[in-house]
Amino acid sequence: MAKLREIAHSRTGDKGNTSNISVIAYDAKHYALLKAQLTSERVKAHFAGVVEGEVVRYELPNIAALNFVMTQTLGGGVTRSLALDAHGKSLSSALLDMEIEGDGENDDA
Repeated sequence: MAKLREIAHSRTGDKGNTSNISVIAYDAKHYALLKAQLTSERVKAHFAGVVEGEVVRYELPNIAALNFVMTQTLGGGVTRSLALDAHGKSLSSALLDMEIEGDGENDDA
């Protein structure tokens, strides 16, 4: 087992009550591992209690990345939420803390 952060980095964005997280492999050889292990269902389960809507995954193979769009995530959006992180920037760090199978070194999953 390894942490996702060992093979990828991420960026987060928001629009209203929707957040998106892009997960980008440091090395393209790990893209298949990301695709196999980072499903919409698994990401939603990882954010249980935070993501109240759906999670849709978009694949970006040309840049070895996945983008997750998560609805009903930011407590109503930046102008309505009293949360300390109303933009959801910390969500990318939280996702990178997810455990993945293998270390990515010899994975062709």
